[in-house]
Amino acid sequence: MAESHPLVKLAQETIELYVKEGRRPLPPRTLPPEMRRPAGAFVSIHSHGELRGCIGTIQPTCDSVAEEVIQNAVSAATRDPRFPPIRRDELADLEINVDVLGEPEPISSPDELDPKRYGLIVQSLSQPWKRGLLLPDLKGIDTVEKQLHWTRYHKAGITDPNEPIQMFRFEVQRHT
Repeated sequence: MAESHPLVKLAQETIELYVKEGRRPLPPRTLPPEMRRPAGAFVSIHSHGELRGCIGTIQPTCDSVAEEVIQNAVSAATRDPRFPPIRRDELADLEINVDVLGEPEPISSPDELDPKRYGLIVQSLSQPWKRGLLLPDLKGIDTVEKQLHWTRYHKAGITDPNEPIQMFRFEVQRHT
């Protein structure tokens, strides 16, 4: 089995420490350059192949990716409203991914999307608090139409098909 990326190890250690002791680790003292820069990041938790928690940030809220991963790992494990908090007896079965987001770029047409390569952000122009994000390369999201539908209706809650939207695409560095 291949060694996990340092961000994945940090997310896993954070989840274990928080579930067992209720506290967060400090970021490592020495960080490689890619972990020192600020960036949005998502922590996804799976158990037995099924999603168990996923929380992230589109734009950075912390000084480094490492701090962002610590914050989002705790949230994914304990505050994803779709799932109950992770329990101690589940820790051994968790699989963790960390997606570090690239800078979102505005697009004017779905023709500029590729659900395998790009994630999508959809935001209502009339109700800007309605915003949703879908990461790239997700199981079952294999067409632009599905990607746009899921992001618009399920993630952003924009149910009126005539509501004007703004779209952004982004790439991720996925670590497993």
